[in-house]
Amino acid sequence: MALSMSDLKKGLKIEMNGVPYRVVEYQHVKPGKGPAFVRTKIKSFLNGKVIDKTFKPGDKFELPDLKEIKMQFLYDDGEMMQFMNTDTYDQIGLTYDQVGDNEKWFIDGMMCSILFYNDKPIGVDIDTKIKYTVTETPPNFKGDSQGGKKPATIANGAVIQVPFHIVEGDVIFVDTQNCEYLEKAK
Repeated sequence: MALSMSDLKKGLKIEMNGVPYRVVEYQHVKPGKGPAFVRTKIKSFLNGKVIDKTFKPGDKFELPDLKEIKMQFLYDDGEMMQFMNTDTYDQIGLTYDQVGDNEKWFIDGMMCSILFYNDKPIGVDIDTKIKYTVTETPPNFKGDSQGGKKPATIANGAVIQVPFHIVEGDVIFVDTQNCEYLEKAK
């Protein structure tokens, strides 16, 4: 299925010249003179290189033939991150380059989708909304109720900004694409 410039968005997987890419940045530009275009940064699944690519109206590209398999994150052995297919119990390791920016969001036992291209693991997709426990955050003080924010460390070690009403032990949802607090879990 051929896609065009208007189909582009952050996170989309595309194939150009036989190479699968992920769109990591996307900007629609409408100059005062001339046709609109889309300026992107795309990252190769095969070698991890990020390139700048400008798409004009009429440019066509394909969706890559990727296979996604749900797997469970087991552990980080220092060289690779280990995952297990919960149906077959097969285990695979992905390098930090293959995991990319998602590395900081993993916690033991977390489910994710491993991407395969030509039967080789090339990357990982995680949910954009994941539940974490707040492990460390400064205490609240009287008067801290106005829309301000404070830093909080969550279960995987990442630090994000949260509203003042969040305390240690609270379970929250985090937007993994923007590294932002979304809401308190019920």
